[in-house]
Amino acid sequence: MAFDCIVIGSGNAGCCAAFSAAESGCDKVLVVDVCPQQWAGGNGYFTAGAFRTVHEGLHDLLPIANNVSAEQVGSIDMDRYTREDFLRDIMRLGDGKPDPVLAGAVVDASRDTISWLATNVGLPFMFSYHRQAYAVGGRQKFWGGMVLCTEDGGKGLIAAHQRALAKAKVDMWFNCPAVEITMENGAVSGVVVEKDGARMHLRSAAVVLAAGGFEANSVLRAKHLGAGWERAIVSDGFVLAAALGARQTGDWAGCHSTCWDADAPKDGGQRDLTNQFTKSGYPLGIMVNSSGKRFVDEGEDFRNYTYAKFGRAILMQPEGQAFQIFDAKVIASLRQEEYGDGIVKKICADRIEDLAEKLAEIGLKSKQEFVETVNQFNEAVGRYQAEKPAAWNPAIKDGMSTADLPLSKTNWALTIDKAPFMAVKVACGVTFTFGGLAIDPETAGVISEKTSKVIPGLFCTGEMVGGLFHGNYPGAAGRAAAALMHQV
Repeated sequence: MAFDCIVIGSGNAGCCAAFSAAESGCDKVLVVDVCPQQWAGGNGYFTAGAFRTVHEGLHDLLPIANNVSAEQVGSIDMDRYTREDFLRDIMRLGDGKPDPVLAGAVVDASRDTISWLATNVGLPFMFSYHRQAYAVGGRQKFWGGMVLCTEDGGKGLIAAHQRALAKAKVDMWFNCPAVEITMENGAVSGVVVEKDGARMHLRSAAVVLAAGGFEANSVLRAKHLGAGWERAIVSDGFVLAAALGARQTGDWAGCHSTCWDADAPKDGGQRDLTNQFTKSGYPLGIMVNSSGKRFVDEGEDFRNYTYAKFGRAILMQPEGQAFQIFDAKVIASLRQEEYGDGIVKKICADRIEDLAEKLAEIGLKSKQEFVETVNQFNEAVGRYQAEKPAAWNPAIKDGMSTADLPLSKTNWALTIDKAPFMAVKVACGVTFTFGGLAIDPETAGVISEKTSKVIPGLFCTGEMVGGLFHGNYPGAAGRAAAALMHQV
């Protein structure tokens, strides 16, 4: 059986690659995935469906977003996000280590990619009021560069992709692991898959690897990320690529790790709640470990520039867990899809001392240290406000700080002193890994370790690509990168 193109992986990256192949004239395109059909979509299904892109401000994106009325337009503040902004964010969060050519290719293609996804693929984009804007003074103020997401998050993202692939007559085979990529005369010749209990050799001169990172494999997490990562909450395409001599590159010790509900399933996602296990409200409060001490600067930067590294910080704490602490002044500002009733176990009390008692029942080791941490934090906020009175504003870096503490909170520092108080217990969730395969940024062709040239017929996209992110990344840049294949 022969195909013009075979894509391994049914996530956002794989779907983009398959649709692009069909759109470019391939008559027979096949997507294969090891998962059952009801688990189609890979990591993309569990995301918020957010996309980071270069844009010129509100009016540039109005034709794409479908959730803004004419009356709302006048009350939205949305700064432009330039090529320089996007590239700078990738490079600064990666400590200058990402491949600038690869990063530049993603950034330069991002705006056209959004238009292609909206117009050709049919992704239902909307402005991300619920994640990337705060109501300040009667206006919706967007922050952190990223403003777009898909309706119904990752569920809507994958559903739209599947509709598009069905319309394009792309075949999709599930429960069908790829076990080998074959070569003839130095070029890719096809894929061996297991289907219905038997092995089949499918011929194709073009194979796209889009099978995601190694985050679901606890053994590889411990090997590459280090001790402790096997307890993070979460068809290895790299095995297929290694057999062909593909070059590995990038930050194999790094990954996108986020604050995750400590009570979430340990070995996988939950299809109904998807990314609602994320707990990203920490800029509005503080985080303490089981010893009752703060361990990160919760106001270091906007949430979508820190959430991908704070999961690692939590994992490195005793027992790999922490508590997020909020008071009545901010509880209403927490995202309901993450902190709403029935979504997360809330520990509430009218006194900090009583909250400490309740937390001690679920892992807090030092009640006294916890109370002292909160009191010292409040005193530092008071001192700063006495010297530099400022208005708290979560939509900007407001500079409200606890600068004289050994570990400062750089922005959004409010006293935690108004009852009721609320805590949630969090752990580390690993979303995707940063190490991957070396590719040619212009063609997405996989580079051979032996020849330093592209392996003919082998391509790679999405989370399997290495060198783009290092240590940290700007939120929603992954989805933009995953859709890059349509440009090559």
